[in-house]
Amino acid sequence: MYNVMSPKAEEFINHEEILDCLEYARQNKTNRELIDRILEKARERKGLSHKEAMVLLDCELEDKNQEIYALAEQIKKDFYGNRIVMFAPLYLSNYCINGCEYCPYHAKNKHIARKKLTQEEIVKEVTALQDMGHKRLALEAGEDPVHNPIEYILECIHTIYGIQHKNGAIRRVNVNIAATTVEEYRMLKEAGIGTYILFQETYHKENYEKLHPTGPKHDYAYHTEAHDRAMDGGIDDVGLGVLFGLNNYRYDFTGILMHAEHLEAYKGVGPHTISVPRLRRADDIEPDAFDDGIDDDTFAKIVACIRIAVPYTGMIVSTRESQACRERVLHLGISQISGGSRTSVGGYAEPEPEEENSAQFDVSDNRSLDEVVKWLMDLGYVPSFCTACYREGRTGDRFMTLLKSGQIVNCCHPNALMTLKEYLEDYASGETKAVGDALIQKELEVITNPVVKEKVVDYLTHIREGKRDFRF
Repeated sequence: MYNVMSPKAEEFINHEEILDCLEYARQNKTNRELIDRILEKARERKGLSHKEAMVLLDCELEDKNQEIYALAEQIKKDFYGNRIVMFAPLYLSNYCINGCEYCPYHAKNKHIARKKLTQEEIVKEVTALQDMGHKRLALEAGEDPVHNPIEYILECIHTIYGIQHKNGAIRRVNVNIAATTVEEYRMLKEAGIGTYILFQETYHKENYEKLHPTGPKHDYAYHTEAHDRAMDGGIDDVGLGVLFGLNNYRYDFTGILMHAEHLEAYKGVGPHTISVPRLRRADDIEPDAFDDGIDDDTFAKIVACIRIAVPYTGMIVSTRESQACRERVLHLGISQISGGSRTSVGGYAEPEPEEENSAQFDVSDNRSLDEVVKWLMDLGYVPSFCTACYREGRTGDRFMTLLKSGQIVNCCHPNALMTLKEYLEDYASGETKAVGDALIQKELEVITNPVVKEKVVDYLTHIREGKRDFRF
């Protein structure tokens, strides 16, 4: 039986409920009256149920689809303004004992270069990331209790937070590692991580088990219930994601919204982020071998409908996607993107030799961070390197309360401008700096509180003089 409050994966992600939902949406994809009612509810900015969102995703009425896209864009602006948070992945190790059929790190792959960063190598990689201008990292590692035990991950986090180089510092470390125990999640929390991220890959249990034939990840329930355990371990912010292309997209769209509903109902706070990666070519992986790939139009509509269904949740798109695709979905709901990314183990301090390829997947957007920052500003966005909420304790339900009330903008917009100014002063090319300084002057006029505006102007002056790390 479907039960959003159940701790059991097969009850809060219930197969029969999803099938019923998909059939309901199929039957109502041209039901104008129902779609109008759902859109009217969505305009209240309080979200939609998985069933309502699925009707919008299936909608075949072109005028209503245009309303869906327009509403998604407006909701994104209402909650996140024109800010885009920047981050970079850092792959620590590609040793893995799982048999995932879509990932080149699978244990049977004998020709991929296996690597694990030493602490000395991490210092070099993070220094290179700091020299690019990054302040927020997402740590990635394969599942291997010998090569990548929790002690190794914790040591890496401690090393990263301790690296000070010129004006560079990593201020937030998010972690994407395999499902683990409450005790180990508590250890990650004590190490000072930001968000714990774990992708489901697919919510279809039978297909999930086929795609993960061997290794600990084969256990569907243990994997799907991991975010609950992370919250039990004290981690306030968790991130969800599916890998579109592995399974029917309609099924996984419904599943990830059901998971978000479960966290909101059972744990009192929904996901901090939702990621929407698509399957990409990798060392011994060909996307054409899978039958469920989605085109750019479908991908854009998925982003728009997730934004409408969970307006409070940050949405992430990585360099898996091309510049053109990323530009399209930025308008529809994306609030975080990576820039200048490497998906190899290391590769920031110096390029990885071709014969030692350790990448998890091919990158589609190969531009430098500076190029991405300028591109965003040319589009009218404010690239943000802000980590203030995490460092001020505005996480979990405290962050969501401020976000849902609309009050978070009073912190986020000024903090975005100040961290952008840091980037411009320390790392930007001359052309990017000129564009950025003009944008900051324009965006100061958006701040309506005169006291806040006066403080921001004062802090910006201090940043020009060489001082760093001001925040609201």
